[in-house]
Amino acid sequence: MDHAPLGDISDQDLLARHVAGDPDAFGELVRRHRDRLWAVALRTLGDREEAADAVQDALVSAYRAAHTFRGQSAVTTWLHRITVNACLDRARKAATRKTRAVEDPEDFERLLEPHESAEAPAERQDLHRELLAALGTLPPEQRAALVLVDMQGYPVAEVAGMLDVPVGTVKSRCARGRAKLLPMLTHLRGEGGGNTATDRGRNRTQGTSVPPAADTRDPDAVKGGGGRG
Repeated sequence: MDHAPLGDISDQDLLARHVAGDPDAFGELVRRHRDRLWAVALRTLGDREEAADAVQDALVSAYRAAHTFRGQSAVTTWLHRITVNACLDRARKAATRKTRAVEDPEDFERLLEPHESAEAPAERQDLHRELLAALGTLPPEQRAALVLVDMQGYPVAEVAGMLDVPVGTVKSRCARGRAKLLPMLTHLRGEGGGNTATDRGRNRTQGTSVPPAADTRDPDAVKGGGGRG
């Protein structure tokens, strides 16, 4: 087995080493990617405990299913897909519960930029709560697409791989999600504040949205994950 330092090994080789029995390889993968996986889970679920549980569920699934990885997508895409599926499962189960506010979210933070320095902490928390509540009104699949594209900044094509759906489906989900959110968030935009995260995200896909296509399957997808939609 290659004895190079774990920090110098590619994600795919780390996964292979984990499958081969290296007890430290998967821990290095977690160290590299946990922050982004946590951010996706927190912004998708809007609840710290739910997000932590979703990430834990996802990492356990990835640990157990590593032998199914075939290298037809990047390891980070594979990990994000598992995490999003875990989040979607939890979001569907909690659909009737009101999303709780988190202490330090950055969700749609750019919407606050025109007045950020003028807002008192309590007022800003109220705005964050309102933003998260608006996001929580979306169907889980639209919410996940918006989180990945507009908040995390991933390219639409990469998000399609994470969600295991066609590019057109991601564009359609984002467009529909933005259309639902904008009326609820208009009052949070400053005068002339057209340069919001939602606006910028919409510009990336404007004019290219298509009706959702049939979902595709990736050989690297973990079985038993969240449903598609």
